[in-house]
Amino acid sequence: MYLGVDIGGTFTDLVLLDETGELTTTKALSTPGELEKGVFAAVSDAAAQRGMTAEELLARVSSFGHGTTQATNALIERDGARTGLLATRGFGDTLALQRLMGFTAGVPSDRLGWYSRRRHPDPIVPRALVREIRERVDHAGRILVAMDDEDVHQAARELRDAGVQTFAVAFLWSFRNPKHERRAADIISEVCPGAYISISSEVAPVIGEYERTATAALNSYLAPKVVSYLDDIEGLLRQRGLKGAFSILNSAGGVMPVAEAARRPVTLVTSGPTGGVMGSLHLAKGLGYRNIITTDMGGTSFDVAIIVDDKPLLSANHEAGGFHISTPMIDIRAIGAGGGSIARVEDGLLRVGPDSAGARPGPVCYGRGGKLATVTDADVVLGIIDPATFLGGRMKLDREAAASAIGEQIARPLNLTVEEAAAGIRRIVDAQMADTLREVTIGRGFDPRDFVLFAYGGAGPVHCAGYGAELGVQKIIVPVTSMAHSAYGALAADVQHSTERSLLMRGGGGGHPMTAGLDAAAIERAFADLEADCLAAMKRAGIADGDVRLARTVDLRYRRQTNDLMIPMPDGGVNDASLQNLVDRFEETYEQVYGKGSAFRPAGIELTNARVEAFGKTRRPDVRVTLSAGNAGLGKRRLFEPVANRWMEASVCNWRDLVVDQSIEGPAVIEHPETSVFVAASQVARLDANSNIIIEAGSNGK
Repeated sequence: MYLGVDIGGTFTDLVLLDETGELTTTKALSTPGELEKGVFAAVSDAAAQRGMTAEELLARVSSFGHGTTQATNALIERDGARTGLLATRGFGDTLALQRLMGFTAGVPSDRLGWYSRRRHPDPIVPRALVREIRERVDHAGRILVAMDDEDVHQAARELRDAGVQTFAVAFLWSFRNPKHERRAADIISEVCPGAYISISSEVAPVIGEYERTATAALNSYLAPKVVSYLDDIEGLLRQRGLKGAFSILNSAGGVMPVAEAARRPVTLVTSGPTGGVMGSLHLAKGLGYRNIITTDMGGTSFDVAIIVDDKPLLSANHEAGGFHISTPMIDIRAIGAGGGSIARVEDGLLRVGPDSAGARPGPVCYGRGGKLATVTDADVVLGIIDPATFLGGRMKLDREAAASAIGEQIARPLNLTVEEAAAGIRRIVDAQMADTLREVTIGRGFDPRDFVLFAYGGAGPVHCAGYGAELGVQKIIVPVTSMAHSAYGALAADVQHSTERSLLMRGGGGGHPMTAGLDAAAIERAFADLEADCLAAMKRAGIADGDVRLARTVDLRYRRQTNDLMIPMPDGGVNDASLQNLVDRFEETYEQVYGKGSAFRPAGIELTNARVEAFGKTRRPDVRVTLSAGNAGLGKRRLFEPVANRWMEASVCNWRDLVVDQSIEGPAVIEHPETSVFVAASQVARLDANSNIIIEAGSNGK
């Protein structure tokens, strides 16, 4: 058996494959504060579907992949460890200054003009817990001022007495010469035995004083909560019978052993959403699609990523919790739009999100104490979600309570019927998601019509007909694993390890060729060292060299700029021809991101970092679903079509009863025990040979 689990803000999703590829999916309510309860509830339900106990199932699992929001939650809720920071004397305010980016970090583009609402992020290391150490290394790694060991001893004692639990050490130019950071870590260990320590030259060995410091500090800040959770969940799984490998999905699109995740918890900050991207990539390859927009609409957020030519777009730097971290991650854009997003009327206008009712109390229709109208309440009122069949009938929803909340809070203030108000809630949240999709496609120079859109998550299949049509994509795919797609990604992902090194080379400028000044031999040596490190990590994970795929990238920018672009290196060794190809790729990407004509060759370029990612192939069976032998019978029910804004007769059928190429004209609802797929009045849906649902514009669609 192969098992994947993803814990979201509202539901814990599970995907199970046996050796033949037979698929089982299920979901359970997430249990904040006791996340393992949701995991075991999902495992127990999957086992029951297979006619066995949870213990019997776990004993047969050879690989367990887990996507977790534990790091994300600790950062959002600011309940990480009390962390102390050691910095080079004179640079203790680096984390507070944030290169002047803190005031706008994480602020959506449409709110950047709200100056009165801007706030600096809550500190992860208060200034009182920062100590400056006498030491100095220059840009070439030469020691200018030897480190004062007594400074470190005193700092460690003071921070220990101040209640510090974890430590971060970030000295200037330490990635060129880590001697001082390593010695400081040894001294801290002497003073505070067993303390968790992150040094920037190991966590983020790249140029960029602020980002490197923030990455090291966040790594230590998140460590106790993440490490404790991973140890607890693995221990409980082992107690219940798990004998196979237990791996954690990271933010770069691969899984890693628990020991590696414990060493670098900062790499888990987007673990959950990454699973859906990798699940989409895995399925899309089998379907022949190379350009994909992935959309994950859950209970609290809407996460978007782009895959171009079979490769997810990555970013070397990422904003998390108001700080900027330097570690490769899949570039995922998220907004507060989900099934639990709260609707309200402000100054006579209907607004939806970004705040959410979460899993508890949840939407009003859940009957768990929620009082505020949400997107899910609107879907129930419209008749798109059937209150009697939600979660396969395991959880009954209260339509009357949802209608009452929407009527009182939305319809009455706006002088609308309850159904018109519910349709308004839905149209607004769909428009917000479409705006985000335009930002990540058109805003980056991509035409949405060149992509297919994958829709998944608890609410994605319910809403993709709206935001997909508004974006203008030609085809929407609701994968057979959509109800637990991020969990499927955790199951399907390869083992991943990345490492990087700062090089800082300058080329071109002043009429010189752009490659002049780039040392091909030095770049090749750096890549060779990085690849050796990656192969060693793969070997520790039990992956043979022949099953490892290596990918080289570099960070490039025009001289005197502050933001890099991550550019893939051409295949083969580094030479004059490959460097010219690299520069051409950089300029093409630059104009794609910043606009035609924005490239400026006379400035010359800077190569700042070299990076290698290794992916170790893990063998998993392809998904297999038993198809129905005859056309599904279509039921009927009245629903309030949100775009037409009127009552209509809709077709209703069960996903599992559909046959290949059976067409369903909208409006229609295709039901599954864990989700519902809505097909709008202007669309038509069909089932493909892999049991995915394909939605396209109908004969009357635009």
